[in-house]
Amino acid sequence: MGEPRGAVARAAAMVLAAGACYCLWRLAAGGRRARGRARGGTGPPADNSPPVSTHTMDADALQKLIHLLQATDDPLIQEQALITLSNSAAFSVNQDIIRNLDGLSVIGGMLSDSVPKVKEKALNALNNLSMNIKNQEEIQVYITQVCRNVESAPLNSDLQLAALRLLTNMSVTSDYHHKMINSIPCFLHLLSEGTERTQIQVLKVLVNLSANPSMTKHLLRAQVPSLLLLFDSCINRDVLLRALAFAANLKKNVNNEDGTIIQDQYSEDSVFFTLCRDSVPFAQKLAPLLHHPDTEVKEQVVRILTQ
Repeated sequence: MGEPRGAVARAAAMVLAAGACYCLWRLAAGGRRARGRARGGTGPPADNSPPVSTHTMDADALQKLIHLLQATDDPLIQEQALITLSNSAAFSVNQDIIRNLDGLSVIGGMLSDSVPKVKEKALNALNNLSMNIKNQEEIQVYITQVCRNVESAPLNSDLQLAALRLLTNMSVTSDYHHKMINSIPCFLHLLSEGTERTQIQVLKVLVNLSANPSMTKHLLRAQVPSLLLLFDSCINRDVLLRALAFAANLKKNVNNEDGTIIQDQYSEDSVFFTLCRDSVPFAQKLAPLLHHPDTEVKEQVVRILTQ
């Protein structure tokens, strides 16, 4: 049934106070930045990072926050508690404490909440907590649910981006790539329909997946007719560079398959036919990019052409 009403009220007051302190710090930091710009100084930028250990929360305070999440149904309190936990997870020691207090499962449970903002803040907290390898071992059980959040969230929404950011961290190693296979068509769809911000975030996931040879066939089978539109000098540099890295990874993996890739497996609008089957349209897209002003872009083009 949760904690007594008085305990919940005290914990909620603590959360709101912690949140208010953080907001005041952000306002103060913003003021310092504005004054620095107004002076036009040329010195190093002000350090706007939160103060170190003096502002970290001890285990008792973190435990109260976690218990509060279990005890309240108020979405505003849930949001503030998750924001505070997310901020505290910027400190590695707190990442371990939250895990040891079973906080990961409590935060993960909020992913099924019906309030989008609560889910978004839960994803942000898990994203910060996923910087820890031991935490990833527990967070990985939510990957399928996070993928569903990407698919069901409104296009380009903060909720969708929060889910993609968590998947980016969880796909840095290949340990959990297999859990994302069913969402590959969705990821590629976002390349066609998403804004630049969404494209960049989903490409971070796709580049991580494409670096894993065991994911190659799953990526090559996916259909994305408008993929070639990304390989153009007028495209945002961060989008273009990641799209090229994605293509280069796939080309490398295909070449390493030693003839085991069977072309009949793939449809004509698949990633395989678009990028890897000696595609003339793709080659025509790459040629002008050899003269792109960005060195990294040119390096990725050369990497593709020389494989």
